[in-house]
Amino acid sequence: MFTRAKGTEWVEIVQEMAFSFNFDIPLQTNETIDKENKDDKAKEVALKCSEVSATVPKKIKDAVEHQPLLDPLTQIENWVPETITIGALPPLLCLNESVFEKTAPEREDSEEILAKTLTQNSDLISGVYEGGLKIWECTYNLLEYIDDEGETFAGKRVLDLGCGAGLLGILALKRGASKVDFQDYNSTVIEQLTVPNVFLNCEDDENEEKNSSPPCKRKALIATEKLQDRCGFFSGDWNSFLTLMQNKTPSPKYDIIFTSETIYNTDYYSSLHSVFCDLLDENGIVYLATKSHYFGVGGGLCLFEKFVEQNNVLQIRYLKDVEQGLKRHVVSLTFKK
Repeated sequence: MFTRAKGTEWVEIVQEMAFSFNFDIPLQTNETIDKENKDDKAKEVALKCSEVSATVPKKIKDAVEHQPLLDPLTQIENWVPETITIGALPPLLCLNESVFEKTAPEREDSEEILAKTLTQNSDLISGVYEGGLKIWECTYNLLEYIDDEGETFAGKRVLDLGCGAGLLGILALKRGASKVDFQDYNSTVIEQLTVPNVFLNCEDDENEEKNSSPPCKRKALIATEKLQDRCGFFSGDWNSFLTLMQNKTPSPKYDIIFTSETIYNTDYYSSLHSVFCDLLDENGIVYLATKSHYFGVGGGLCLFEKFVEQNNVLQIRYLKDVEQGLKRHVVSLTFKK
């Protein structure tokens, strides 16, 4: 079970779509047959055009590596921290979601995703905003699994993929990971949420280690240095992120990749799979937390499992099932031997 210092309530809404079909079957005459032949030719041309357009790459969001500022919290107004505790895991600090949403218009946002999510009243706008400002249910399920298993990360290199608030990567830092990289689609999420959350926890760890309260500027400097030494922050789509990491010398290989609620859209399966295959160490493991099915967007675990099986590179193992509400799962992916 998990508790939050400032509780929130999740309400899941399943939108049902009603379809109606009206058929009007006309009398077949020579005139209608000629018209149908012309229509068939038009459809054939349209099909060829669609096939050509399908080969044109979709617009990508270029990957960016972000350098954390000294004390990033000073760049954010009206922030309120909350503490998330799950079992025996160390407390995880993060910016309170409700306060973050209410103060969204005051924040810097070059992508304008904060305004768009408010005006469209949506937690996800495909290709524009991929939901990183919310902490989704499956993240808690994965944290609970880690708590149950007593997993530690001493000396491990970890990637928090589609990180959002960054709780999974933050836990890895607190439990001894040597390096944690955080990646999200949106730069606003990284700058306004992920980096401040990681900084909050580094600052808190510093207080615990010293068992004292050093001057604020000194404390901020120490926390920022820890961020720079042990963390990396990236935004952009997964294809461009993968290219950026492959161009590094040496290209990183991760012992552990965390990813939660990232298989809701089947269009992203290929790029996600590529990141797993190219950035995971040969003996590494991916922890994926997901719903069985994502209503309204079409993805889910069954479809992703079929995709993985067709590619025949990785194998999936079920680790944890959650039956409450929409069925959810924690699974692992490793290379086939």
